[in-house]
Amino acid sequence: MKYEKEVSRRRTFAIISHPDAGKTTLTEKLLLFGGAIQTAGAVKSNKIKKHATSDFMEIERQRGISVATSVMTFEYKDNLINLLDTPGHKDFAEDTYRTLTAVDSVILVIDSVNGVEDQTRRLVEVCRMRDTPIIVFVNKMDRDGKNRFDLMEEVENELKLSLHPMTFPINSGKDFKGVYNLFDKTLCLFTASTKADDEDTIDIADLSDEVLDAKVGERDANTLREDVELIEGVYGDLNVADYLAGKICPVFFGSAVNNFGVKEMLDTFIQVAPRPLCRQTSAREVCPDEDKFSGFVFKIHANLDPKHRDRIAFMRVCSGRFERNKYYHHVRMDKDVRFSNPYSFLARSKDVIEDAYPGDVIGLFDTGNFKIGDTLTEGENFFYTGIPTFSPEIFKELVNKDPMKTKQLEKGVQQLTDEGVAQLFTQFGGNRKIIGCVGDLQFEVIQYRLLHEYGAACEFRTLPYYKACWLTSKDPNKLGEFLRFKQQNSGEDKDGNPIYLAQSEWFLNTEISNNPDIQFHFTNEVNK
Repeated sequence: MKYEKEVSRRRTFAIISHPDAGKTTLTEKLLLFGGAIQTAGAVKSNKIKKHATSDFMEIERQRGISVATSVMTFEYKDNLINLLDTPGHKDFAEDTYRTLTAVDSVILVIDSVNGVEDQTRRLVEVCRMRDTPIIVFVNKMDRDGKNRFDLMEEVENELKLSLHPMTFPINSGKDFKGVYNLFDKTLCLFTASTKADDEDTIDIADLSDEVLDAKVGERDANTLREDVELIEGVYGDLNVADYLAGKICPVFFGSAVNNFGVKEMLDTFIQVAPRPLCRQTSAREVCPDEDKFSGFVFKIHANLDPKHRDRIAFMRVCSGRFERNKYYHHVRMDKDVRFSNPYSFLARSKDVIEDAYPGDVIGLFDTGNFKIGDTLTEGENFFYTGIPTFSPEIFKELVNKDPMKTKQLEKGVQQLTDEGVAQLFTQFGGNRKIIGCVGDLQFEVIQYRLLHEYGAACEFRTLPYYKACWLTSKDPNKLGEFLRFKQQNSGEDKDGNPIYLAQSEWFLNTEISNNPDIQFHFTNEVNK
């Protein structure tokens, strides 16, 4: 247990939600508590020139949404917190799914006005696949929304989660008066348009205390007493082991934009959230307390700083100690590499670090050596598993509008698809390049970044494909024959893996039944 002290103080988590639930706003409030930033940015206001700290891409600032996962590291009460702010927009779901492979727990933000939404369901499904521990933050309690009990019932029924209230609100909307902390028996009073501070927090160990009536009024005090009696009778004390196993989800209520209810959640989070966990590899399970370093790349981002043509690979440290300027084994390329300037991040700002420990997310300057899923070790040959690539839903042909910029376009497309924002397929029987994405907004981002970062103008032509399936077979001749026969509908991904492009669900089902010796895969694990 060489690095026990460093490992035990680390917490690595992602914030996930449907768009506009307040995820990026919550991220900033957490950074404020950690002293990482001094003022919060305005995500959508055109009058204020400061923007959300974690939204660093120009197109994000224009639209007021997050389209790339941001990594932020800060200290809070002697804990080192690695926070990953993910895109909420469904068109960037794949970036979020991969990010969830690099964290140990998540905070799920629910909008109290709109409740559970489609993207929330998809994200929770991915968390449930891994039994990832979830803390729920019900946001926007200062707006008129759903009844608190109805909202909890909706979350439980729709998301199949078992909730455990840790704080409970006194009313909502214009009548919102604050939250009672069931965990440490304190009342935090809410005043509109002001930020919560320690003076607003009152110790109320006994709810029958008349101080409660004086602070919130007799009617609301009695309602709170009834609510708390009911909650404590139904839920009892939090079973931390059940939370860590992904069986129950602690719930907090608040208003991120008013910085209200956030500190209570953060204080509880650092007490109960999991420290870095063991992870499965192609050879064995690797645990954080091992002496030898290992880690994997889960995200790549080109041109993080537009003034410098940099390309950063984001790596999750899984075991041992990472050291600056030390040689490590790049398993896929079977060569040794070293890094003179590894970074820790606060969104776009970077600090060079000397070392990193399990749980840390660090940035490695990349000259084109890395792909998503690559593993670094101190000599052992294994890959970290479970990093998925999903079949796209929309396919468009990439058309070069300026033949003089062909090289820039090729380089840009290669780098952007390496980042995982889209998938690149090359059709057999020609050199037609096909971009596959989960949503239309991704094409807009690709077009924008190709023009502004690489100087390459392009357009997209929609193609009539329904799904891309990766093909495998124990009989190479059968697979080769199929690919020749279906040349118009087949090709390869950027790693040379054969794919079949189905025009419709009927065509796909027909080919599956007609070719029993060939396996059609809807996901492709990066390292199988």
